[in-house]
Amino acid sequence: MTKEVSFIHVADLHLDSPFKGLAHTPEHIFEEIRESTFLALDKLVTVAIQKEVDFVLMVGDLFDNEKQSLKGQIRLRRAFEELGRQGINVYLSYGNHDYINGNILPVTYPENVYIFPDENVSHFTFMKDNLSLANIYGFSYENRAVLEEKAKEYRVTDPEIPFHIATLHGSIRSNTEHDVYAPFQLSDLEREPFHYWALGHIHKREVMKENPPIVYPGNIQGRNRKEIGPKGCYHVVLRENHTSMLFVPLHSFMISRLRVDVSECDNLHQVEVIIQEALEEQENEKQLIDLYLTSNHSILKEWEQEKLVADLIELINETKTFEPIWKYIFRVTVEVNGKSIDAELKKGNHFAGELIRQLDNATIQEFTQELYHHKQARKYLKQLTPEDEERIKRKAKEMILTDLLKGGIQ
Repeated sequence: MTKEVSFIHVADLHLDSPFKGLAHTPEHIFEEIRESTFLALDKLVTVAIQKEVDFVLMVGDLFDNEKQSLKGQIRLRRAFEELGRQGINVYLSYGNHDYINGNILPVTYPENVYIFPDENVSHFTFMKDNLSLANIYGFSYENRAVLEEKAKEYRVTDPEIPFHIATLHGSIRSNTEHDVYAPFQLSDLEREPFHYWALGHIHKREVMKENPPIVYPGNIQGRNRKEIGPKGCYHVVLRENHTSMLFVPLHSFMISRLRVDVSECDNLHQVEVIIQEALEEQENEKQLIDLYLTSNHSILKEWEQEKLVADLIELINETKTFEPIWKYIFRVTVEVNGKSIDAELKKGNHFAGELIRQLDNATIQEFTQELYHHKQARKYLKQLTPEDEERIKRKAKEMILTDLLKGGIQ
């Protein structure tokens, strides 16, 4: 008989996320948002039972915060108990968000849950029908950061066991979008004959390599404007000569980025019609929409500055918010395609050209330094990221150019 093992690979549940950046949404939607990570967990349990998997791998950041709420832990324990009633094991590790030494309210989990206890790479053996079928390897973060190259510490033990699965909460060394913890290179993961690498920490789903599979499932629920698209887990079946993987969505709502060109619009009614049509074309599920309105004409910027765009979005939201499958525009960005105008003006020996050159060379710090040194103000200010600074500069330039070029350039 061909040996096989079936499991769910999930990571970055971030249970009990506060969703602070979405608190301005309508109350009934925000209630759904706050409950969404737990609903995704419930779907995970349902999927594991329906697929009749042998076990579930949870690869770090089960919770959003090291001070794990009692509510979050109890909800997770109930999920584990339901899996246990179906004979499904859970193998879990803690990551940089829910590291062991930060947990002040530890809850005891049922016997079907196996936790990697510390930062030493160790393994558990999964037994089925009294046979050792799979070794599962991993470690947990004891403190917030693990900077060692943990991937180099993984070693396959007992090659007679059919399957060897490595779990690792960390990121590739060259990653620039996240804090780099437990850094690795792909070659580090290919040194030992593992059949599957179950990764966590990066919230964007990615199959980094297919043979052997090296996989990030992403997180289970989008939580901000960068975490767009379907979110969920992988159902994996390992066989002696074949591996199958199926992505399974778990999200309660989806965060989507929508770009709408309104260059042909002469008035706001036309803009509304185009936006409504674009929303209708979106997938038929609950969505938070990050809307980008683009145009070749500066009148769009004038409408924005006069708050007419904001009023229009509010009216559109009123028509969509209370539908059973709601769509809510939570953020709108107005972009006038004036790069060519910028470039031409920048060359000129006139006021506008000099102004644009000054703006391009200016740094935000020289204008904000006094504010950040203010005894009272600095307590409430977050440090600006390079992305924040670029966004502020771009917005300032757009506002200035809109005023200078009011009425457009012929």
